[in-house]
Amino acid sequence: MPHDRHESAAAPGSGTLADSVPFRAGSEGYASFRIPACVGLPDGSVLAFAEGRVDSSADSGNIDIVQKRSFDGGATWGPLKVTAENGTGTAGNPAPVVLDGGRLLLVYVHNAAAATEDRIRRGLVTAADGRRVWVRHSDDCGETWSPPREITDSVKDPAWRWYATTPGHAIQLAAPPHTGRIVVPGNHSTPPTEEGDNGTEGRYNGGHDLLSDDGGETWRLGYLDDNPDGWVNVNETTAAELPDGRVYFNTRNDADAPGNRADAYSEDGGATLVAPFQPRPELVTPVVEGCVLQLRDPDVLLFSAPGHPETRHRMTVRASTDGGVTWRDAHVVDERRAAYSDLVRVDDATVGLLYETGDSSAYTTITFRRIPVSELVPPEEIPPEEAP
Repeated sequence: MPHDRHESAAAPGSGTLADSVPFRAGSEGYASFRIPACVGLPDGSVLAFAEGRVDSSADSGNIDIVQKRSFDGGATWGPLKVTAENGTGTAGNPAPVVLDGGRLLLVYVHNAAAATEDRIRRGLVTAADGRRVWVRHSDDCGETWSPPREITDSVKDPAWRWYATTPGHAIQLAAPPHTGRIVVPGNHSTPPTEEGDNGTEGRYNGGHDLLSDDGGETWRLGYLDDNPDGWVNVNETTAAELPDGRVYFNTRNDADAPGNRADAYSEDGGATLVAPFQPRPELVTPVVEGCVLQLRDPDVLLFSAPGHPETRHRMTVRASTDGGVTWRDAHVVDERRAAYSDLVRVDDATVGLLYETGDSSAYTTITFRRIPVSELVPPEEIPPEEAP
């Protein structure tokens, strides 16, 4: 099978960059591919994950988690493999993380095929058919996987209805005193409290994270942010460990706060937040998932999401040299439709962006772009103590 590759439109001033396409709708037995996630592996290869949706592009139904591996930094991709499945039901929201010993961990969710988000949020789905949380691991860079193990009882409040991990990669902390801790951002919905509400209202979105201090053997809940005030209601969330050891969280918000993004910080490894999520209207995106990635050498925080203020267009990578306080556009991919994304450090000179995009629909492909670190972080923006 030939590797799928094309040349994308280049952003002004960026030069022409080649994109590869690991996942294309209507191919390899799947009607659609959604929800990208990717990690760099100890052997230098890159592993890309997605939801392989068998029958349609719908968010529920017969959905597998699938993977492809690249040995050349994302230029070409090997064969598709099924990473996790749930019979004819849904296995989704892959949250991979590579641990310091080399083990690859994947946290994800299951639900019954007929358990749509709307029905779950309305309380019309049993606990057995609703969103349940699973984990499995690989010690050979994703070639083989351990049997799946359910952790729902440790990380989901029985009162919650909707539940999702990330989407995108999870993280393992490096700084003491929480060195080795795994942090998986998550979101959930709570039952309605206002008369006339049915639970589908955005005010009932909430955020949390999953924590493990023993390599993924045992799990617990960390912070909670689920105040149903209709201001900032946490949804799909991404995390990064900052150079000073704080954990930075950035979330999708579709409540009444200005803009569509909010962020928060933790000083205790994700166990609690310094303050509730606050709106970030200057971080312009539509209502959509986004991803953060902390680079080291140089220390720069990246954020990927569409850059159009209202619609899912113009995939953009933004950069911050002050831990998310201020941001600037670093790389505009092009003006095409675009939606979910994930970022990965490919090598010392390259960052990879795995993102949903297409000409007429954002969900035609999941495409991988190689971006030079030098373009994301011009020399004049590197702090003097980090300059070569």
